[in-house]
Amino acid sequence: MRRVATQPKPQSERTFIWYLLATLALPLMNWLGRYDIIDRQKVPQRGAFVLAPNHYSEIDPVVMGAAVWYSGRVPRFMAKASLFKVPVLKALLKASGQIPVERAGAMRGNDPVAAARTLAKQESAVVVYPEGTLTRDPDLWPMRGKTGAVRLALEAGIPLIPAAHWGTQRIMARYSKSISFWPPRKRVVIKFGDPVDLSAFEGRPLDSQTLNAATAVLMDAITALLEDLRGEKAPAERWDPSKNNQKETGRF
Repeated sequence: MRRVATQPKPQSERTFIWYLLATLALPLMNWLGRYDIIDRQKVPQRGAFVLAPNHYSEIDPVVMGAAVWYSGRVPRFMAKASLFKVPVLKALLKASGQIPVERAGAMRGNDPVAAARTLAKQESAVVVYPEGTLTRDPDLWPMRGKTGAVRLALEAGIPLIPAAHWGTQRIMARYSKSISFWPPRKRVVIKFGDPVDLSAFEGRPLDSQTLNAATAVLMDAITALLEDLRGEKAPAERWDPSKNNQKETGRF
C-alpha cells in the first residue's frame, strides 16, 4: 500500500514514553497481524480531534493506537478509572496522557470531559469508543452509541473523525481471555472517514435530544465504513442492549 507523506509533528507530541511504548508494542503487534490502513491521510496531522472507532475485541485499543501512530499522531484514550489504581500502570497511563473515566455510577475525581477538553487545548488526538464497551451485536456490527464522543467534539469545537476496523477478532475474539499467536499473521483492515458533519447541532443546547441525534449520525458514519470493509450490509436496526435484556457494560 502506498504510504502517504505526513507533515512533521510538534516535537512535544512524540515524547520518550511514547517512543518506548511503540518500541515495546509494535513488534508484537506486527507479529500478530498485518495491517492495511485505508485513507490515513484523513487523520488530521495537526490540532486536536476526536477519533471514534467501532469496538468488538479487547485488543482493539492497541490496534487502533498503532494505526493512529502509523498515521503520524499520538493517541490518547478514555481509560477505565480502575486501571489507574494499579501502581506501575498508573504511572505509565499518566505519563502517556491517558484519561481516567468511571464506567458506571457517579463520576469521581476530575470530570473526564473536562480533562479531554484540556487535551484538546493541547492539540492532542483523543480516541473515544462511542459504544462504551464491546458491541453486543451478535454479528459484531456497531450497536447503539453513547454520547461522550459527540459531546466532547461539540463542546471543544474540534473535528470528530469516524473509523472502522475489521479482523481484530481473529487475533482476540470478543470476550476471549487469550490471544492467537499462531501463524499465519491475521489481516486487519482499518479505515478512517471524513469528519462527521455536526454543523446542524452547533449552537444548540447539548441536551439529550441533541446529543442522541448527533450520536446517531456518528454511528451511521462508523457503520458505513465497516460495511465497506466487510462487503456486507448492516442490520436496518442498530442493536440496543436495553431491548435485549443485556447490561450496558461488562462481559455477558
